[in-house]
Amino acid sequence: MKEKEEYIEDLKEIKEMMNRSSKFISLSGLSGISAGVIALIAAWFAHSLMYAPSSMEYTVQRGDEGITFKLLVLASTTIIAAVLAGVFFTKRKARKMNQPLWDAQTKLLLINLAIPLVTGGLVSILLLQQGLLGLLAPLTLIFYGLALVNASKYTFKEVGTLGMVEIVLGLVAMLFIGYGLFFWAFGFGILHIVYGIIMQLKYGS
Repeated sequence: MKEKEEYIEDLKEIKEMMNRSSKFISLSGLSGISAGVIALIAAWFAHSLMYAPSSMEYTVQRGDEGITFKLLVLASTTIIAAVLAGVFFTKRKARKMNQPLWDAQTKLLLINLAIPLVTGGLVSILLLQQGLLGLLAPLTLIFYGLALVNASKYTFKEVGTLGMVEIVLGLVAMLFIGYGLFFWAFGFGILHIVYGIIMQLKYGS
């Protein structure tokens, strides 16, 4: 009986070693929480730019270059802040787990994440230039979801689940053009916070 227990324990250790070598497991739940908080702050600023006070109706007119520039600055600031927070918490977790932050799995994860994200970013810029702001939120949710699903095979399965939810949310948002920012705030804000809490409770910091 004792030998059987030791055998099972050895199998668990081997499985854990294989998992660490094949997947990027240093993602921190705090990264998701911080990204969600940053997204909600960004959504509040975007709302003040795009909507009338105490209203859910767009006030942005096609070809409004001033708003376009402000939204580009806001988007860039949001991405930079979220990435910096993510790197900070991920690096901290990797150090605690005595895991390398940059290895072959990290490269594969980032490549598979970047392809849909960069494509979505370019599409968003083109939409901004054309003044098609109503499509921005749904498409960014969809492309982001595709990026998560694409990268999930190199990290936790929960990342893929979050990606599928983001895609569905983006598709639903396509049916409610003009209210996309609220879907965006839910997808990038609330869902990220919920995801981060789940990951924090399940896998630790």
